[in-house]
Amino acid sequence: MSAELVTELKAGEREAPRALSLRVRFVRSLGPLVVLAGIVWAVVQPYRVTLLHPHGQGFWWLLAEPPIYVVLVGILFRFVVAPALVEDLEE
Repeated sequence: MSAELVTELKAGEREAPRALSLRVRFVRSLGPLVVLAGIVWAVVQPYRVTLLHPHGQGFWWLLAEPPIYVVLVGILFRFVVAPALVEDLEE
């Protein structure tokens, strides 16, 4: 391999990072913001999280925790939905 080709390959590998648009930043921040909202909700209203005091509660009652659902939806959005949205916005 000639030195010119190696130099060209290395120069081509280093692309300048692009500035993210406001829309992309907003979409990327939605998931973590929803997770944070779920955690704040669980802290502000701890009686909603019956896992903290499960006495006399059935399995389904313990499974149906609204703040935990909010956190799970935020994580799902961040890792499943947001990458596709960001890809569409960057085009």
